[in-house]
Amino acid sequence: MEPIVETTLGRVRGTASGGISVFKGIPYAAPPFGELRFAAPAPAQPWDGVRDALEFGPTAPKPPYTPPLDRLLRDPSIPGEGILNLNVWTPDLEAALPVMVWIHGGAFVNGSSAVPVYDGSAFARDGVVFVSINYRLGAEGFLYLDGAPANRGLLDQVAALRWVRENIAAFGGNPDLVTIAGESAGAMSVTSLLAMPDAEGLFRRAIAQSGAGHAAMSLGTAKRIAAALAESLGIEPTRDGFADIDPDDLVVAQESLSRRILAEPDPQEWGEVAADSMAFEPCVDGTVLPGRPIDRIVAGAASDIDLLIGTNADEYSLFLVPGGVDIGIDEDVLRMMLGAYGLDVETALAAYRASRPDAVPGELLSAVLGDWMFLIPALRIAEARTVQLLSTYVYRFEWPSSLFEGRLGATHALELGFTFDNLAAEGGELLTGPHPPQVLADDMHRAWVSFVSTGGPGWSPYGESRTVMCFGPESGQLEDPGADVRVLWEGIR
Repeated sequence: MEPIVETTLGRVRGTASGGISVFKGIPYAAPPFGELRFAAPAPAQPWDGVRDALEFGPTAPKPPYTPPLDRLLRDPSIPGEGILNLNVWTPDLEAALPVMVWIHGGAFVNGSSAVPVYDGSAFARDGVVFVSINYRLGAEGFLYLDGAPANRGLLDQVAALRWVRENIAAFGGNPDLVTIAGESAGAMSVTSLLAMPDAEGLFRRAIAQSGAGHAAMSLGTAKRIAAALAESLGIEPTRDGFADIDPDDLVVAQESLSRRILAEPDPQEWGEVAADSMAFEPCVDGTVLPGRPIDRIVAGAASDIDLLIGTNADEYSLFLVPGGVDIGIDEDVLRMMLGAYGLDVETALAAYRASRPDAVPGELLSAVLGDWMFLIPALRIAEARTVQLLSTYVYRFEWPSSLFEGRLGATHALELGFTFDNLAAEGGELLTGPHPPQVLADDMHRAWVSFVSTGGPGWSPYGESRTVMCFGPESGQLEDPGADVRVLWEGIR
């Protein structure tokens, strides 16, 4: 029998299999096009009768991943204007179960809730109502424009959380026991939500996988990005100026600007974006996002939220190894980059070599960039919350992929198949290689379910001892792993 649920906008029909009911493509806000383009998310229109919620809804306008990442990361594109939609997996429509809301990654320009590894069946199987959402990407969601609200993609996420607050009880979820979770840009979104006044009271816990609170550009940088994109299109950097640009043409233009910044990463011209290469990340506009998430969290934001945060051991290899960039790195380039990131070259080189004795220069540079972009920002949040005596758990994912003769290591996004217990997802083997260990997926998924359900993942919180749970060939709890490298970054980042 097909399950039917009454929402605040109307009834939806899902599918049921193996004790799990699934509802896909439910609108949580109106299509953000036409008069609503570049506006804050508006309420979706109610409907009569029963609406089919059987397939994933339209995805936000976006480019394909650039080669060779397009061969490693699945990124379905589904046409249509009703892109502000979400999906629900639930094991029991009559219960009051913990809820997990997943925010996808993709550097704020790619991704969607339709990525196969994000299937929520395993969470539902284990007693969690799982929700995944779409939100506006790229210039549509994050370009700063005169006459338009800033950070529209984040406002979309808040609108989805309000839908959850108002509707999830009808799907068997407890609206007072919501965990927001995400990976990469999704994790950066999670930490942004921790810092946003509009999001207060909409969730109880948070999970940030490979993304933290430093990825937010200043208002000045945001205006420079907008001016450069507008100039490339021959228009004014205003909402009216961009209104007549076809969304597909805007995607092409934003990609061209991103390539230009990547080729000429001048901090004098591009500010923070010169280092992280994300031209459409959130900006500190003073209203939607009053400050950088890390600064807001240090000042005490989200003090009532339990947090699980962590990174992978070889995050940056995904951006260097598939294209062979790592092979072209020599000692001179490595030394130059160490200095560029503010490290004492000789001290840092010795410490990184000691931590990875067999590593060649390309691997060492990958480690440095991964620490700057992912590890240190995550630890800064954990450190701040430790001082505040807040419930914070830190993990490190160390299982290495077999791809590229093992050079990929424990790369960015590799942990997703394990935390979702979804190693067999379509395309799941694209990052892991053959025969990933199911026992590790069992352990990680169990920890995530435990945190969502109870606020504790099964290991000690991060405190003065800097306890970290390491998931890998030999999983276990360690105190301050990688301390010799971590201390290099004190006073930096």
